[in-house]
Parts: sequence; C-alpha cells; structure tokens
Amino acid sequence: MNPIDILAKYYKPNSNAFNILVEHGRLISAKALAAAGKVNHLNPDLELIEKAAMLHDIGIFMTDSPGLGCYGSHPYIRHGLFGRYLLGGMGYSDLALICERHVGVGISVDDIKRQSLPLPRRNMLPVTIEEQIICYADKFYSKNGKAGVREKSVAEIMASLEPYGPDKIERFQEWVELFAD
Repeated sequence: MNPIDILAKYYKPNSNAFNILVEHGRLISAKALAAAGKVNHLNPDLELIEKAAMLHDIGIFMTDSPGLGCYGSHPYIRHGLFGRYLLGGMGYSDLALICERHVGVGISVDDIKRQSLPLPRRNMLPVTIEEQIICYADKFYSKNGKAGVREKSVAEIMASLEPYGPDKIERFQEWVELFAD
C-alpha cells in the first residue's frame, strides 16, 4: 500500500491540499521515526508509523478549511474521525485509529462533553505506541498552507496546549521525556 496513491484518491495531485498533506506527512514521518528510535525497546512498528505519518490527516478535505484548499462542510476538529471512516472502510483499522486519535494530544469523552465538541461521545486518546508517536510528532508542525514551515519548540507547543487543561500539558510532557532527543 502506497500512502501517496491513497491520498491521490481523495485529493487532486499537485493541488494545494495534496501538496500540503504530502509535505506535512513527510515532516511528521521524519519526526516520528526519530521518536520511534528513542523507544526501540517498545518495538514500534516503523512501517505503520511511516504510513500513518502520511495519512493521519487524510480526512481534512471534508472540512471547511479554505486555507488548506479544503472546502467541505464540517469543522476541522472532525478530520480525524473522517480519516478513521475512510481508512477503516479500506480495511486499514490500525491506520484508522491513528487518524481518529491524533487530534490535539487526544480527546477524551469528558473533553467532548465539556466543550460540546461535534464528535461521537467516546475516548479518542492515543493508546498504542504508534498512536502516541504520531500524535507527538504532529504537534511540531502546522499545516497552514504557507511556505517556510518550521518546527515548533516544545515551549510553543506547551503554551498552545495550556487553554485545554493541565492534563494535556502533562500528557505532552510525558511524550517529550519518552521521545525527545
């Protein structure tokens, strides 16, 4: 299975959205594989991580995100859920769960209820080491459709998580301790 071929089923090759996804996926892949190298003793599935890095945001085309070249009708927070449905429908259940669970640093059922998020009422928290690695790596790069993407610092990421509660900061800090250089 080639992730680029799967992306090309939903995105016109060389479109703005396709190019953003491919660039973002490559950045996440490099960061995620480096993180996986820090936890070899946990036997992360490197092939799964590479594929997930490229496909974790596949559902953005269904969202209203014109800055990314996506003109769907749904809020961006649902892109992980849509990715789960798309990849799950193709039989890629492990990739599907990574899509659903990578948003933020994971979303709990309590988060969904408390913030009235337009998501099913279930935990969408990263569980497997591969899910955690993708979620961690994804925090370092934004998809904003602008040239000159740069890696965010840990301090910037922590500050961006602050409004969502101390549990989010604590989860990310645990990943920093586990996966960082």
